[in-house]
Amino acid sequence: MGLNLGARLKHAYNAFTNRDPTGYYISIGPGYSSRPDRPRMSHGNEKSIVTSIVNRIALDVASVEIRHCRLDDDGRYIEEINSGLNKCLKLEANIDQTSRAFIQDLVISAFDEGAVAIVPVDTTLNPEVTDSWDVQSMRAGKILEWYPEKVLIRVYNDRTGEKEDILLPKKQVGIFENPLYTVFNEPNSTMKRLVRKLSLLEVTDERTASGKLDLIIQLPYVVKTQTRREQAENRRKDLEDQLAGSKYGVAYIDGTERVTQLNRSVENNLMKQIEYLTNMLYSQLGITQSVLDGTADEKTMLNYTNRTVEAFVSAIVDEMKRKFLSKTARSQGQSIEYFRDPFRLVPIDNIAEIADKLTRNEIMTSNEIRQKIGMKPSKDPKADELRNRNISQSKEEVKVDEEMIKNKEGGNGQNGKIQI
Repeated sequence: MGLNLGARLKHAYNAFTNRDPTGYYISIGPGYSSRPDRPRMSHGNEKSIVTSIVNRIALDVASVEIRHCRLDDDGRYIEEINSGLNKCLKLEANIDQTSRAFIQDLVISAFDEGAVAIVPVDTTLNPEVTDSWDVQSMRAGKILEWYPEKVLIRVYNDRTGEKEDILLPKKQVGIFENPLYTVFNEPNSTMKRLVRKLSLLEVTDERTASGKLDLIIQLPYVVKTQTRREQAENRRKDLEDQLAGSKYGVAYIDGTERVTQLNRSVENNLMKQIEYLTNMLYSQLGITQSVLDGTADEKTMLNYTNRTVEAFVSAIVDEMKRKFLSKTARSQGQSIEYFRDPFRLVPIDNIAEIADKLTRNEIMTSNEIRQKIGMKPSKDPKADELRNRNISQSKEEVKVDEEMIKNKEGGNGQNGKIQI
């Protein structure tokens, strides 16, 4: 039934015209021209090629699904748990970040600082009073000071719009340390040496492109005496004034004078050292140039995933598991697990063969295969059966299938349930 004109006006809403009916101004907090909670690289990392490497690894780590789930007695996956923690890992971590953006923030901050805190901002109960609390929102925080049982953390407060320093116990906060700390964050690590060399290269480039002419003028007389040196200095200043005051940078010299231009830089092995350190950093990270530019084959990507991405995901999952799940919850089968999509690295021409093997060996159903390749599930009840299509069914199995079809059509009024 449609609403009349009065009801439509009463319930209408517009984002631009909706205002406080009292007419008073309500403070909404401080405003910024850019996101104040965005992680920003420091220590010179933002000026080098390290940012592209860090961002690539962070994106790949964030693409791995992390879920709060339940396991059986043998440690096998049963189901997802509908909890606030699972919502943070699956949908949104806080009001500003999705779950993937939060994981990406976490990895980038760990690369930059060495260790980062996973702060449960909103919880159902007070973590200092009870262990039976659930996470409602979480953020990545910078660890400022370390104490025996507590840490001082600088974290963004989305209620005030500012970063605040809070002191929290270690048992309440997840502390994620960069698994590649010795390669990235040690004072004399490969990455630090590479950053220093890149800084020297930038200084050299600035000197080369500083606009200097680098000229040597040979005068027709010897400048050994003080008077001749003063004459040479006046001649040099005269040429500078000519070039600076000329519209097109043209000057004149005497016919007996000669000009020699030094248009080449001093040779050094700085670029060779940078190339050597870059290749060493790639090898220590388990990453190649083909991974960064997207031309890596399946074996290269698999090696990169197992050596680099898995280390970060495992460190995040293990820390969340031991800090955000109580001993009672773990004894009940609750866990935090990560799941990788094996079809992501499979070429399209191999999917048909893999799908045939998985369905024939009763590992996946047809609908599960269709979901992996981006197709809608089939409404055929047989598409959800876990059986080998190449083996003929027995009479009992055919009878059960017929009963399932009748139940799904509402033939016996049991809402699709089979009475055995």
